[in-house]
Amino acid sequence: MRLTDTLRLAGQLARTRWLLRFRDRAAFEAWQQRQVQRFLDTHLPRSPYYRSYAGQALSALPIVDKQTMLAHFDGMNTAGITLDEATQAGLAAETARDFTPQLRGITVGLSSGTSGTRGVFLVSPGERARWAGIMMARALPRKLMRQLLAGNRPVKVAFFLRANSNLYTTLKSRRVDFRFYDLVQGVDCHLAGLIAQQPDLLVAPARILGRLAELALDGVLPIRPERVISVAEVLEPDDKARIEQAFGQQVHQLYQCTEGFLAYTCDAGVLHLNEEFVHVEPEWLDEDKTRFTPIITDFSRTTQLIVRYRLGDVLRLRSTPCGCGAAGSAIEAIEGRCDDVLWLHSAQDASPAPLFPDMVRQAVASAPATLPDYRIEQRGMTWRIAVADEEDASCAELTAALRRLTARHQLTPPIFERMPFSETDAHVKRRRIRCVQRPTTGQEATHA
Repeated sequence: MRLTDTLRLAGQLARTRWLLRFRDRAAFEAWQQRQVQRFLDTHLPRSPYYRSYAGQALSALPIVDKQTMLAHFDGMNTAGITLDEATQAGLAAETARDFTPQLRGITVGLSSGTSGTRGVFLVSPGERARWAGIMMARALPRKLMRQLLAGNRPVKVAFFLRANSNLYTTLKSRRVDFRFYDLVQGVDCHLAGLIAQQPDLLVAPARILGRLAELALDGVLPIRPERVISVAEVLEPDDKARIEQAFGQQVHQLYQCTEGFLAYTCDAGVLHLNEEFVHVEPEWLDEDKTRFTPIITDFSRTTQLIVRYRLGDVLRLRSTPCGCGAAGSAIEAIEGRCDDVLWLHSAQDASPAPLFPDMVRQAVASAPATLPDYRIEQRGMTWRIAVADEEDASCAELTAALRRLTARHQLTPPIFERMPFSETDAHVKRRRIRCVQRPTTGQEATHA
């Protein structure tokens, strides 16, 4: 890393960790508005796509999504990189499992494509350094921060994910022993390396953390990280309980995606939006304004502009404020994607009614018997279900729990069908709940 980027990393770490403090929400929002306006004034004219919008207020700019971003990728970035160039570079890296090459000095990465279309991201060296500073400021507890700054050994980070990136390896330095564990190779093949490393910080998708927790409880994985962080997947209740039992601490979360670093768990254990760097407009999904899809503007990124980008995720606001002093809004949960929401007809007036993912998870978790891993797939008024042990009793328990859920919300029950259980590969995001097809108006349901 160049000296200028090292200084940028250190400066951003200090600024994020200790300097960005506000007396109240109003003061923070006024500051954020100034940052957004400066970003719009300076960087919008540099983008061919947004040049004609220069001088307009943020609210006047178009809302975009992944399809729009890909369709106008060439004009939405300021590096002059085409979608074809970026895609070819990203695919070459994933095929070779060599993530070090850059495209004209720019890091290129691909998303996992869980929504059916793979996203592409571009990050400059300066942005990588800033990101690394922000990430360390958010992720390290006090003990590891002291170790980073003045300890006699580096902070050891174990990072499990589907693909590595120059973005992530920016963390690697004399003070940080960063090791990437490739999930394409599986999990068990990495155990010896993980034991040898003895990580201080363990970062992995929730399901992988659940597997590592099982091994730790069985005495096969003798590691004691100072902090455990879940990424890339929804943190399910059963995984959370297992991880906390195995490692004796609360699981933290980092909400990081192709479009930016969006949320983190504070030291008090509460999720906060990373609003010091990302402006979030809530697109409300319910009348009570508790669940929303975020429309984000990342005013810290200048290579690939993320402006009024609608994510496909469902976030739930926390009902009570957090006392930690963080400026970002407190979030109760990242529930999943919008196409994880199941839909049924109201039993009273046949209007469409949503069952959000956390409602379904809570219903399953409250079943009298502890259920194994499961899958729920909606196709119209038919819900296809599967359980890991494929036992009739487990399937009956899952069906009963879902029937109680629909009755409690006064919804027309679906038809239940069994399907074979299919385990998700380690490098593929697990999705237990998925709506493949919403019911059409007038569809009738009968009891299975």
